[in-house]
Amino acid sequence: MGRNNTLAFALILGLSTFGCAVKDPSPADDGSGADGTGTGGDGSGSGSGSGEPGGPDVDDDGTLPTYPTAHPRIYLGTHKARLQAALAASTETAMRFKTKVDQWVAGATVYGFSAWNGALLGQLTGNAAYCTKSIAVVEAQVVAAEALFTTGQRPEVALNSYLHIGEMIGDLALVYDWCFDAVTPAQRTRWIAYANQAVSNVWNPTGATWGGTAQSWNGWSVNNPSNNYYYSFLRATMLMGLATKDENPAADGFLVKFRDEKILGELVPTFATDLPGGGSREGTGYGVAMRNLFELYDLWKATTGEQLATKTKHARESMASFIHQTMPTLDKIAPTGDHARDHTAPFFDYQRHYLQLLIALYPNDPLSRRAKQLIASSSTPVMSQGFMYAYDFVYDNANVSLYALDGLGITHYAPGIGQIYARSGWDRDATWVNLIAGPYTESHAHQDQGSLMIYKGGWLAYDANVDSRSGLAQATTAHGLVRVSSGGQPVRQIGSTQSRVEALSKGAGWSYAATDLTPAYKGNAAIQKVQREMVYLQPDVVIVFDRVASSSGTTQTWQLATPTQPALSGNTATITNAGHQLRVTRLAPSAGTMSTYDFRGEADFAGGWRLDETQAGGDQRYLHVMGIDGAVTSTAAAGDAANPGATITLGDGRTVTVTFHRDSIGGSLTIDGTTTALTAGLSAFSE
Repeated sequence: MGRNNTLAFALILGLSTFGCAVKDPSPADDGSGADGTGTGGDGSGSGSGSGEPGGPDVDDDGTLPTYPTAHPRIYLGTHKARLQAALAASTETAMRFKTKVDQWVAGATVYGFSAWNGALLGQLTGNAAYCTKSIAVVEAQVVAAEALFTTGQRPEVALNSYLHIGEMIGDLALVYDWCFDAVTPAQRTRWIAYANQAVSNVWNPTGATWGGTAQSWNGWSVNNPSNNYYYSFLRATMLMGLATKDENPAADGFLVKFRDEKILGELVPTFATDLPGGGSREGTGYGVAMRNLFELYDLWKATTGEQLATKTKHARESMASFIHQTMPTLDKIAPTGDHARDHTAPFFDYQRHYLQLLIALYPNDPLSRRAKQLIASSSTPVMSQGFMYAYDFVYDNANVSLYALDGLGITHYAPGIGQIYARSGWDRDATWVNLIAGPYTESHAHQDQGSLMIYKGGWLAYDANVDSRSGLAQATTAHGLVRVSSGGQPVRQIGSTQSRVEALSKGAGWSYAATDLTPAYKGNAAIQKVQREMVYLQPDVVIVFDRVASSSGTTQTWQLATPTQPALSGNTATITNAGHQLRVTRLAPSAGTMSTYDFRGEADFAGGWRLDETQAGGDQRYLHVMGIDGAVTSTAAAGDAANPGATITLGDGRTVTVTFHRDSIGGSLTIDGTTTALTAGLSAFSE
């Protein structure tokens, strides 16, 4: 089920609360890390090298929650002294935050600002003015809601399928807790009654009421832990339970709903099954909303002592996946899925916040030191928006030191989101490659199974969504894959399907992947087979082999989405961008012509091009060799009809021959006379 596009900005903005806690590596001989499983074996190691001190914080210590009985209850029992010390020392992040809150108290409009910012500062300083303003803001929310639901209308908190309940009720709960003595008994009663109804309505969509009037709603994602709405629902539920325990007859039920039913009973098993390797099936745009879940883990731990984050490996594995999703230039992220807030997929405050939270959850983990280095070196070394300043203050923890990204593995697989990442290194001029094959199950995901993206200094092959106006260009036509058309229309990839990675291996200077994308078309009679195999030769060569079988009357188009117009010459195309060139050479099919498509001919696109090679349907094979900046000096067909391939002379003088089985997964790779069989089956990559 999809949501109205007008909601997209608000969704990505997120429902922000806060949280806090915070070698000499031994690189593998091929630079890609030692073997493990998925993103680091069983999750028991960071893959960072034995010389690095400490170890990952992945074990659940079995601590059960203990609920505070005195206000402030939430978070500050653990962190108040530390934050007060930062204010007393006038640290840069503390003063930046205080200045923004002071401006807000004085009447300035700060976009996206939450009242809990003022309540936090009120608790830390004892200055009543902060709570006075925060209480007034929450009171206005409640008064406005009462004016509507007492006349049988829905209040704002119920709009857009309760999207903003975490933000709005979470704000109320934190102000209630942190400014408790300044909230009048009458206000507490009214606030609790309003918030109780909102939270109850979320989990009982068909029986929802406001002011005694039935107000059922669609129940979007109340049982879907992989969707960003879910974390908003959890936030409202958890914070109301913690803030009002023993003062609200519904509070204990909220805590049971949050912890026992939703986290332990629903989210943990779902993540174990669906999200090994971390990340989000919604892509990297809407998926950054998982930071709201990570915040809840941290708030819960600081308040109750229980580590919910370690009930599943997902949070820590998400830190590894996120690092690999970040472009070498540290100013962009992989543009996977919808990106309604900013279609260019920049590294923004939300990405900074995402990693801050994971570092806070795993302060002793060596991977956190690398994540902190990534943040510090990124295009967002501090929060850029005033409503996000609080997070730099709360997460300003000097106890987590920096450590270079260099030494991490350079090939990474996140099976739960179906993403394969490879790069030539961790320097800013490194080449980055992405191949997608996995689940297509969320409404914000794209029809991009089999898609290929390449980055070096800037995009050379990308998701054309980057140049869309909406950030919602989901169709197969916007991605680098083989498109099948029937009746003149592209055959769609269908939701609730699971493409497969059939092979994954690596060696000295190379990695290999084979994927079966046929399931993405869910048995459409027009398509019998779509498979893609890729060999990446570090640093700058990518070989792609495709098997596609489609019915008579269809057409097949091998396509690559590019930011600039490809220059065509015979069977080659050259894409130039950001001072680099990608040269694409077609070896199969031998016949046919290349053409270019200008995305600006579509209303949703402000730029972007596509390299197209179209031929009739049938049982076809495609073989392309791509080299960056002269990495390939010559290419010739190799193998035979049963095992087609290419012999490639590299710019460094080496000769490489790659062959693929025509009809089944696998082939061979020969580098300077040494041959390796490429076979089905998944080897493992460490972080």
